[in-house]
Amino acid sequence: MKKLAFLIVVISFVLLLSSCVPTEAVLKNQQPAGFLLGIWHGWIAPFSLILGLFMDGVRIYSPFNTGWWYDAGFYIAIISGLGGVSLIRKTRDKGR
Repeated sequence: MKKLAFLIVVISFVLLLSSCVPTEAVLKNQQPAGFLLGIWHGWIAPFSLILGLFMDGVRIYSPFNTGWWYDAGFYIAIISGLGGVSLIRKTRDKGR
């Protein structure tokens, strides 16, 4: 029963994250993406990359953005996401 609940939570989480990826269809009637959307797109970039392999029109990076502020948010999220993985990794030998 716990495995089924865990599976449902994981699938729900993936669907929630994938519903906010930058796509070409959404960009037509939208304002340019700013700093906060840059952070969001940086956090979900791995999911966007995987979805982009199977679906046309899914992008990692929003082409319709405000420029430098969007770029700053995107790169902050990418760097903090990759650095955050190293913080939770366990070391094999603490004595070294």
